[in-house]
Amino acid sequence: MSTAQLTRPVPRAAGTGKRQAARTGANVARYAAVTLVALLFLLPFYIMVKTAVSPAADIASRTFVLWPSDPDWSSFSRVLDDPTFPRAMLNTAVMAVVLTGGQIVLAAMAGYAMARIPNRAAGPLFSATIVVLLIPAATTFLPNFLIVAKLGWVDSLRGLVIPGLFSAFNVFLFRQFFLNFPKELEEAGRLDGLGYFGVFRRIVVPNTLAFASALTVLGFVGSWNAFLWPLVVAGGGSGAVTVQVYLSSFLTAQTFDYSGLFAAALLSLVPVLLVFLVLQRWLVRGVAETGMGGG
Repeated sequence: MSTAQLTRPVPRAAGTGKRQAARTGANVARYAAVTLVALLFLLPFYIMVKTAVSPAADIASRTFVLWPSDPDWSSFSRVLDDPTFPRAMLNTAVMAVVLTGGQIVLAAMAGYAMARIPNRAAGPLFSATIVVLLIPAATTFLPNFLIVAKLGWVDSLRGLVIPGLFSAFNVFLFRQFFLNFPKELEEAGRLDGLGYFGVFRRIVVPNTLAFASALTVLGFVGSWNAFLWPLVVAGGGSGAVTVQVYLSSFLTAQTFDYSGLFAAALLSLVPVLLVFLVLQRWLVRGVAETGMGGG
């Protein structure tokens, strides 16, 4: 065989070039669509940053300005110098961490008891949980506040956290999750001499971290953004003021401090973003496992 025959390029099959071009075009269109959606999601953050550094004249102007010619970053230092802001951030962090952790722990134990431990109360308790889910949250504000006021927990972290430790929604999700949990793993633990609590602590909990992490992210974001209950319990004082109640102080009947409001809102997003970045892998895995597990 000659050298020319050895170096001659092998002809490609007919249609391969067209298929590759079509595949490339589809990938370009897909990435373009994803980029467009990402820009749409980032648009509110751009507006927040732009408003936080814009002078009052640019904010009130009817003419749209892509970016202020002379950005004013003093609103961030003004918020950080306010002693109420770090106190509100600390109160919100404590409330969100304790509330979310308590909800996950109590819901996991209650859901496991309803799904796996044979007892006559499991059915009625699950029915009561469903009934609680059907009750509008606004109707429980007055009874809860009366109880909190009677116990002397107004304007305190106890009043913010303890009434919300039970989450009927999380109990329902955990029960449904444990109904699909492999019984073989639990039976192996019982053969090793473990009781219900031992099986739950040593076998079930380690295999539930992904699902629990997904609920943790959702619960933390919800607790961090809570406004109505903290306003009712701690809105009248500064001892247990949360960051959402603090943000509402920038808008009063006399003044509208939009630059300070958006600067404080941006700073308050940092802890939520950190929690999301840390638990992002677990969140995706938990949602995927929940979807594959069925109802």
